[in-house]
Amino acid sequence: MKLRFLLISGLAAVLASGPSVAQSWEALPTVAPAPADNPTTQARVELGKMLYNDPRFSETGTISCASCHNLMEGGDDHRPTSIGVHGVKGGRNAPTVFNAAFLTAQFWDGRAPTLEAQAKGPIVNPVEMGMKDLTSAIDRIRAIPGYAPYFAAAFGPGDVINIDNAAKAIAAYERTQITPGSPYDRYVQGDKSALTAQQVSGMKAFAEAGCQACHSGAAFAGPALPMGTPFLQKFPTNVDSPYVAKYDLMADKGRFESTKNPADEHMWRVPQLRNLTYTAPYLHNGSVKTLQEMVRLMASVQLGKDLPPADVENIAAFLTSLTGEFPKEALPRLPPTPGDLLQ
Repeated sequence: MKLRFLLISGLAAVLASGPSVAQSWEALPTVAPAPADNPTTQARVELGKMLYNDPRFSETGTISCASCHNLMEGGDDHRPTSIGVHGVKGGRNAPTVFNAAFLTAQFWDGRAPTLEAQAKGPIVNPVEMGMKDLTSAIDRIRAIPGYAPYFAAAFGPGDVINIDNAAKAIAAYERTQITPGSPYDRYVQGDKSALTAQQVSGMKAFAEAGCQACHSGAAFAGPALPMGTPFLQKFPTNVDSPYVAKYDLMADKGRFESTKNPADEHMWRVPQLRNLTYTAPYLHNGSVKTLQEMVRLMASVQLGKDLPPADVENIAAFLTSLTGEFPKEALPRLPPTPGDLLQ
């Protein structure tokens, strides 16, 4: 509660101080940080890529992590909300996996402290992958003999095929999914020709409007906090904005839906702004289709401002400069399913 108060108080102070206040501009690192107990080794990344793409982790054998987080494009699925097992729609828009390694907490409400914890959630979510429990999920993987050497290479000998190691492998793979080298990154590293004149104007307008109060840091997702500490903000703050009703922004109460703590009503983890050209539609409910509309909405709902059309276009142009270089990907060959496992 104290941390939440400090974050909100800090936001209020930044906004009150006017357009002269701006955070530093940070380029995206080329390597993502990893926890001490899960180093990003080649063996773990290889295993994680297999598990990430394996639909056998789902009840119906039809849904994998990649189903909703397609790394062949933007790391999401371009649906307002994702479709899981039995064709059931989820309640929130699928966030991109790209650069998630730089967030201090996962999911829209920040309820998962790490990528490892996040990896376990969808497996047992009844409207995502639908497994009855994590034990049943890893039993499926354990029953596939071809996975044993990959787990051994990643985690050593012994009884290492377990859900914690599976989650570690997926997280290790996801930490390789970063997109440095965007025009913005090159610009702040000294290449002043990397941005167009319109994008430079948009960068200035972005700071002067107050957007950096929340969208700071290398991922434009907030300040660096201890791992597991989400940077939360209330959304919407200006409930009288016409965008609130237009996009039904009060229906989902954010973090409250998982904690049931009244103080968490409409509190959300600040999303990153990288690669937005690849991740429409926007917002937690996937209701906004264009960057320009998102800029107008956020200015009104969070800053209480009606931006001039030129600023909207310039900021949208600046946001397109945050699209970086995607990793080169090759789909893995998954171990075969033994015939006696077929239903």
